[in-house]
Amino acid sequence: MAKIIELTSPNGWPASEDRKAIGIQSFAIFGTSLKIACAKDVAPILVAFCQDFHVWVEPIDEGQLDDWGYAFRMTRGSDKVLSNHSSGTAVDLNATKHPLGKSNTFTKQQTNTIQLLIVKYSLSWGGNYKRRKDEMHFEIAFDKAGVQNKIKELGLK
Repeated sequence: MAKIIELTSPNGWPASEDRKAIGIQSFAIFGTSLKIACAKDVAPILVAFCQDFHVWVEPIDEGQLDDWGYAFRMTRGSDKVLSNHSSGTAVDLNATKHPLGKSNTFTKQQTNTIQLLIVKYSLSWGGNYKRRKDEMHFEIAFDKAGVQNKIKELGLK
């Protein structure tokens, strides 16, 4: 009998090359023509966050093709650690404006707003990383029960 290896991303969510196996779907971001592919279980949080980012931080630059969610791959610079994008629990927004490894790509006011939004939605932000900054990157920081509680707390569907 073949051994089945279950993959998880660093934040503990199931990861797979098979989008259907982990519930990856595309979700529209209200106020934009953008759709983000992410896990159905976390979509209410990531979609609401993206909408708030678009309104309160900066418009998501829809024509750039630099905004994404699910992508089965390793963390940049690693050949051993899956990215949280592999579980559909992370999004990158306006990547060309906020490239990997760059700091202070947002204004102080934008950074303050991002800090408020990540608390509101219980996300982790690559701009808070100690080593290599990843200011475009936002990811789910809770397990499934925590996400369900946050969705209920915020009245999201």
